[in-house]
Amino acid sequence: MTNPARPPRLRRGATAFALAALVGSGLAIPLASPASATPAAAETAAVPVVPAASLVSTGTVWKYLDTNVDPAAGNADRNAWTAPGYDDSSWPTAASGFGVKKNELAAVGPYMPATKLAHYIDGNSKNTVPTYFFRTTIELEAGVASEVDSVSASIIHDDAARVFVNGQKVAGFLDARVDDEAPSNLQYAGESKGDPVVSDFTIDPALLQDGTNTIAVAVYQDRETSSDAYFDMTKLQLSPKTDEGGGTDPVVAAPTRVILTPTETPATSQSFSWLAGDESHKTGTVEIGLAAGGDTRVVDARAVGAVNGNAKEHFSATVTDLAPATAYRYRVGTEGSMSGWYTFTTETPGATDFQFVYYGDAQIGLDTTWPAVVEQAEAKAPRSIGSVHAGDLINTGSNDTEWLNWFKGMERSATSTNVMAAPGNHEYSGDKTLASWKAHFEYPLNQPSTETIGELAGRAQGDSDVARQYAAYFEHWADFAAETVYYTDYQGVRFITLNATRDTTFLKPANLPGCTGAECPSTKVQALWTEYQAAWLDFVLKESPSKWNVVTFHQPVYSTSSGRDEAVLREYWVPVFEENNIDLVLMGHDHTYGRGYKNDDTTETRGMTVGPVYAVSNSGAKHYDLETEEKNVWTNNGATQVIRGERVTTYQVIDVTANQLTYRSYVAEKVNGSKSFKLTDTAADRPVYAAAEVPAVGEVFDEFTVTKYDTGEKWVTEPGIETPAGPALQLGAASVAQGGELQVSGSGFAPGSKIALELHSEPVALTSVEVGEDRAFSTAVTIPANTPTDTEHEIVAVLPNGKTVSTALTVTVADTGGENPGGENPGETGTTPGGNKPDAGGQTGGKGSGAIATTGGDSFAPLGIAALALLAVGGGLLLWRRRATAAATAAAHTTE
Repeated sequence: MTNPARPPRLRRGATAFALAALVGSGLAIPLASPASATPAAAETAAVPVVPAASLVSTGTVWKYLDTNVDPAAGNADRNAWTAPGYDDSSWPTAASGFGVKKNELAAVGPYMPATKLAHYIDGNSKNTVPTYFFRTTIELEAGVASEVDSVSASIIHDDAARVFVNGQKVAGFLDARVDDEAPSNLQYAGESKGDPVVSDFTIDPALLQDGTNTIAVAVYQDRETSSDAYFDMTKLQLSPKTDEGGGTDPVVAAPTRVILTPTETPATSQSFSWLAGDESHKTGTVEIGLAAGGDTRVVDARAVGAVNGNAKEHFSATVTDLAPATAYRYRVGTEGSMSGWYTFTTETPGATDFQFVYYGDAQIGLDTTWPAVVEQAEAKAPRSIGSVHAGDLINTGSNDTEWLNWFKGMERSATSTNVMAAPGNHEYSGDKTLASWKAHFEYPLNQPSTETIGELAGRAQGDSDVARQYAAYFEHWADFAAETVYYTDYQGVRFITLNATRDTTFLKPANLPGCTGAECPSTKVQALWTEYQAAWLDFVLKESPSKWNVVTFHQPVYSTSSGRDEAVLREYWVPVFEENNIDLVLMGHDHTYGRGYKNDDTTETRGMTVGPVYAVSNSGAKHYDLETEEKNVWTNNGATQVIRGERVTTYQVIDVTANQLTYRSYVAEKVNGSKSFKLTDTAADRPVYAAAEVPAVGEVFDEFTVTKYDTGEKWVTEPGIETPAGPALQLGAASVAQGGELQVSGSGFAPGSKIALELHSEPVALTSVEVGEDRAFSTAVTIPANTPTDTEHEIVAVLPNGKTVSTALTVTVADTGGENPGGENPGETGTTPGGNKPDAGGQTGGKGSGAIATTGGDSFAPLGIAALALLAVGGGLLLWRRRATAAATAAAHTTE
């Protein structure tokens, strides 16, 4: 669809196609001969040619420095060594790649270096060379620099790296620890990522010049005991401008990484994000209409940035004013380069039956294991409204290829259902400010603020150094937490996402006020970040309108794998989970499986608990070992695992109905050494487990049911355990006369709760009762004498939380029968107020207590019988006349 705000323009590609068609059809197109070429044509032919081949690749010769000497020592400009005029004549020269493994020329991960770097200072393996320096040059012919439209490049590095062109920094990877204020370039920085990391980036072509251009790279070891280092630049590619005016027409290329993410109002709005199909695409739109067909509307998107060295722009848009429970079709992109059409359905308010999927870490095996896991989950959850992801979607946040593969795996479900993801620690890898996360996802901006963290906000009040520092942290976090801490409500479920990563690099404000002493928040940043979210979480749980509450985050409060223990998260978050009786706590990080409960939530029935369920899942190809039972974090902190497993990849499908969540974990992949252990005994000092065989791929690995009634009572039951029945009302009679008495009994109500009984349609208070320990009550109520008889009625039990339980009742006309409206025998009719009183057992005597009430007695006189007989005769005559008329009409039609 052409956007009317943009005039159509002739694209070069279309012109070329038309020319080719004419030539192919045999039509002669007069062309100028070389001899008759005009001066302008000759001038065009003389435009310098931008090199097509990569100017740098593996095997390129570099100058390098690996002697623990700062190349800018004594210079006020620490980056002086990156400038074109720097004298590197004394540096050795060699071909890339460069690397070292334990001071040997050996493979570093999958890469075999051609040139060995010095590894240790003075031969000390605990004192590695902190920083390596590399310089090379590229040559551009006269006039070429101005013809370059874009520059793309790739490096392989272990650990951190910074890239400079002609003295200007153009890229940094895992370099957040590099201190730019330090006097020396020799620093340990970066993160240990195991194998070397591949990073793609772009270079501003304006930095290039005709003639010699200098490329400089610094590579940092992450610590003084680092076992290896590696560097290679595998690509530096120039792309030419394509238009005579120096600009470019947008290339025809469909967008990718299309994803739906929820808003706060999923019944009437929807958020969309995508990656431009080409770097020439600078604007984006969403075109949307009813799936059934008809008109569409176009909504402009906002550009949210290019990240990870990928020059393509990311776009996001939120479309409002949608209709609830409605299927829509949509496509995204820019004019001439739109995606295909996709469909989604808005939330159906009040609906209950649906599914959602829970994934642990995808992270490793993104191009192999991950797509297979998602495909299996989609098959098991055909009614899914979306998925929750417990962090570490990828392994390195700055690695664009990993994001590409994650989105390929999610391509079908992400374009039709909502994705609710929590960031993990690996999303921060090489991306400390989560720029890539925020470019790929658009989430509700309902993150914590001083208005939603309760009493904690009071610490930022006042003029003391402590208060000013609190204010600075809270202000920074209110911005930083955006799209990493959020919630959305969908058909009775509040999905809440937390950010459990506590790296102080990203938590520190840019201009932090000074403060000294133990009371300063700067002395307890990790704990404060956790407490800050706990205060917000308590707020959003207490004001949640949803029946079910599900929270997702990365690092578990109860760790499952060996050597891990998140005590800070457990200290601040578990009390909030327990106090608010949250339903599901879904986590990742540990690359094992575990599920269980807090011991305070057990009941007298084995296999039945009453509080939150804690689960840890792994949905990728990376596997860790389980912690031993002696060091089991659950057991040692008042919690119990029901099941745990290692070397198994799973996904989880949760079915939601009005009163139940049914959780099933399925085996998606298992590798050699896969194990499972199930709880067999809780009576001992420590739980006892028995080894169990891991089921086959596609089979259920773990399951349980959470049942919650409107009373607020909740039970978590293992398979085969009977759940207590829910609240219900029983009446002593299906109908009762005006002014009559009715026995009302209830079962399945919360013990000790006070229940108000009312008569509806128009609410009329009848009485109130207190529920016994057996979860039941029984009482007699009087139906008001003026109750209408031509209206449908209900007996309604109003619960303490305002919710109701009801059952139908018919109210009949009172038998006035003379002056005694209750009849001569109240014990038989059950219609006189107070005529039947409950006995000691709470039951009433006489016919009115258990049988359907009548209006009867002796008032049915012979005159009434005669009247009925006359009515019967009249009805018979009327029926005869209608049949005769119908027969005559049919005969007339036959004649015609």
